[in-house]
Amino acid sequence: MAAISLHFQTPCFQPKIPTIKQHPIIKTSPPKRTHLSFASKTPSQTPLTTSFQTPAAQNQNPLVVVGSANADIYVEIERLPEEGETISAKTSQTLAGGKGANQAACGAKLSYPTYFIGQVGEDAQGRLITDALEGSGVHLAHLRTVPGAPTGHAVVMLQSDGQNSIIIVGGSNMSCWPHELPHEDLEAVRKAGILLLQREIPDWVNTQVAKVARSAGVPVILDAGGMEGQIPPELLSFVDILSPNETELARLTGMPTESFEQICQAAGNCQKMGVRQVLVKLGAKGSALFVEGEDPIQQPIIPASKVLDTTGAGDTFTAAFAVALVEGKSRRECLRFAAAAASLFTLSVTFLFLLWAWKLVDMLSDHFDFNVVGFSISDLPLRCDQMH
Repeated sequence: MAAISLHFQTPCFQPKIPTIKQHPIIKTSPPKRTHLSFASKTPSQTPLTTSFQTPAAQNQNPLVVVGSANADIYVEIERLPEEGETISAKTSQTLAGGKGANQAACGAKLSYPTYFIGQVGEDAQGRLITDALEGSGVHLAHLRTVPGAPTGHAVVMLQSDGQNSIIIVGGSNMSCWPHELPHEDLEAVRKAGILLLQREIPDWVNTQVAKVARSAGVPVILDAGGMEGQIPPELLSFVDILSPNETELARLTGMPTESFEQICQAAGNCQKMGVRQVLVKLGAKGSALFVEGEDPIQQPIIPASKVLDTTGAGDTFTAAFAVALVEGKSRRECLRFAAAAASLFTLSVTFLFLLWAWKLVDMLSDHFDFNVVGFSISDLPLRCDQMH
């Protein structure tokens, strides 16, 4: 599916942002998402993860996510407008998203203590994201509201033929970061069990927190998704695991990634850049972890009986891998758990189903071999009352 993406960086000034009306989500035919969406909390609800968090989990060193938070504005149209033309949209809705916020929500929904360090603007989109993250159980003591830039957002134009065009406004994701992050933020990084980064915020911010994490012995995972430029060598020097998909791996190395042999060679090139471990997301072909000096570990995809939407599965995979790793699972178990979580995500457009489903995968991972030929995620029970 081709996508036209335009990126704008907003200077640090006070804009006038109109209030965005959030339209009801269309239940019958949900539009294709470019980001993982998560439900916001209503006043009558409490975060669903709370009841699953054991005292031991609450005392664990948390997953800390530093990254982006977007309000994604979707419009369904028949076609793109011609120059100077005005057309009407069929439907419109606004959802919380952004790779950083997505991965933080995933970590919290996996019942692991998760902190998010990021920025939103003083506008309706910022409140939407804050409510959604809070409803997902993410700790938000380090989420800043900045007066000098709008919340990062994307306008996604979905055409009837399945094509989409995207305009991204970096907003507070790319602007108004303090030259040095507050002591409280850096202290949260030092006390983390694992640090998860992406490339939808400035590289120098990622470099700053990754350096602090390295000095404190905290593992750092960098999701390569986001900006298309080369990753600064200084940032790479503080990264323990680099996680690109096939396209990102090809772009970063300038090498083809069509075959597994080519992917192995490209991953080896990343290791020459200073990253010892490369976790490659291969879409329908599964995933692979390349550790310097060791044989690759391959994880086939765990098929879902009915795939509703694959968009956002990559964020789910990365967050689930990070949670499994910080919980002390082996590398192979981490891959298996992440694959199962990503597969479960494609079955549902909400986290309400995934909350118990992911916990089920965790409980059953010792009893099911997710790598056997013919195993499908649909082999697991699909109702809460089937859990014993």
